[in-house]
Amino acid sequence: MRGGLAVAVAVGLLAAAGPAAAFNCPVAIKQAEDLVRKAEPRATPDTRPLLEEARRYLTEARAHHEQARSKRDHGDAVRKAKFAQALAEEVLMLAGP
Repeated sequence: MRGGLAVAVAVGLLAAAGPAAAFNCPVAIKQAEDLVRKAEPRATPDTRPLLEEARRYLTEARAHHEQARSKRDHGDAVRKAKFAQALAEEVLMLAGP
């Protein structure tokens, strides 16, 4: 009987995680905003194009989230927010310590 309880708990946890995963765009967008904001003062002439590209992806992520009609749109928002994060992280890495 314990095995059945463990399965029921696992199924319940997976069901609860589904909707949360579909709406994590705001979290990814916020993380990207914070990284872009952190990278802005450390950008150099060489890394400014990366920062501009990060801002563009961030704008696109916001638009996908705000105009979302499906899970795919939310997925696009998260993907573009993560692209923005990666570019901002690259600016910070190239800026050095």
